[in-house]
Amino acid sequence: MSYSHHDEPHFIQRTGWLRASVLGANDGIISVTSLVMGMAASGASTHTLFIACLAGLISGATSMAAGEYVSVQSQKDIEHADLKFEANLLEQHPHLELEELTIIYIRRGLSPELAKEVALQLTEKDALEAHARDEIGITEQTAARPIQAALSSALSFSLGALCPMLAILFSPEQLVSKIVLIVGIISLSLMGALSSYFAGTSLWKGSLRITVWGILAMAFSTWIGSLFHVGPI
Repeated sequence: MSYSHHDEPHFIQRTGWLRASVLGANDGIISVTSLVMGMAASGASTHTLFIACLAGLISGATSMAAGEYVSVQSQKDIEHADLKFEANLLEQHPHLELEELTIIYIRRGLSPELAKEVALQLTEKDALEAHARDEIGITEQTAARPIQAALSSALSFSLGALCPMLAILFSPEQLVSKIVLIVGIISLSLMGALSSYFAGTSLWKGSLRITVWGILAMAFSTWIGSLFHVGPI
């Protein structure tokens, strides 16, 4: 008898790093560009805009990394607590846990006899893994990875914040705010399409969703900055 190996690409495996990367890049572009737009509307000089942009990049990337790490580590702690609790139950009440696993498979459509046989075989192989996957919902693909999330978030935020920074560096002084705005909108559109591509969803919907919210944030920051005209500093 011959067996063929068939690989299917699924997008759920990208959940951990994709969520952090999209959030980081989106925040990097929107927050830093909005910061620059607000300060530009107040009359700040190009030099001041660049310093503010650099400060926003450093502080934002650090904050995103710390926030992601703490958040995902909390999820990981919960997973570990659930696994420890389940391991104790398996040790103390193995027959009850086997019955519980059998009921789970029956509810998923297996006959009672087949469900009992599946539960027995999976329990013999790795009881804790079977309960983690089918009872709690913890799998290797979706398990929390705090360091990966923190690094992905910090790197993507930095890359996103580089967009307004490069726009400031390579723009004529009299056109800085306009070019930063244009670069910000284009960057958000591309980032939204890219994230949708990796997530396997509509490129247009992802791009439009992020771009619209980004434009609203930039417009609000510009309006606030215009209320405090300080002149070149």
